[in-house]
Amino acid sequence: MSSVCVFCGANPGDDPVLTSVAHELGVAIAAAGHTLVYGGGRVGLMGTVADAALGAGGRVIGFIPQALKDREVAHVGLTELVVTDSMHTRKQAMCDASDGFVVLPGGFGTLDEVMEILTWNQIGIIRKPVAFLDVEVQGARYYASLFAFFDGAVGAGLIKPAHRAMAQRATTVTDAIAIATSDAPESPSKWTDPTVR
Repeated sequence: MSSVCVFCGANPGDDPVLTSVAHELGVAIAAAGHTLVYGGGRVGLMGTVADAALGAGGRVIGFIPQALKDREVAHVGLTELVVTDSMHTRKQAMCDASDGFVVLPGGFGTLDEVMEILTWNQIGIIRKPVAFLDVEVQGARYYASLFAFFDGAVGAGLIKPAHRAMAQRATTVTDAIAIATSDAPESPSKWTDPTVR
């Protein structure tokens, strides 16, 4: 079985579909026998996915920096709660504990987390799959504009097509988990000429 890290919002959002999908994802991860790794909070979509996995009998490991724990947003009912000294060490610890990643809708923090993972894949530090669960929110796919940005960066010669392929897109919970528990795409050297420093 795999450890699946979920990045998502610490807010619930305005569309009920967000909470519904977060709940479905948590249940599905637990039902498949995978461990849920996430940011350790009890609020927003983070809390929903954790509670759903726990309610389905799953193992849930949360990682939270001391500063956020001190604000009483930590989930106290997890299988394990790891308290880190900073946001930076939290991201590294979450990555180390995970085999793959699912990205639910979220804001700045969610994008910060997943962009670091994609970058680490791109430069060869890790090789772990990333699935954006691109749900429809208020009539549009949540990550449509982000994927358009990725495609534009490829068109401008700033991202290689093979690196763009590391950001995989799923529209169902089943597909997202399948991507996150499969092999990551091959990642060629970021540099056109690897001998140039």
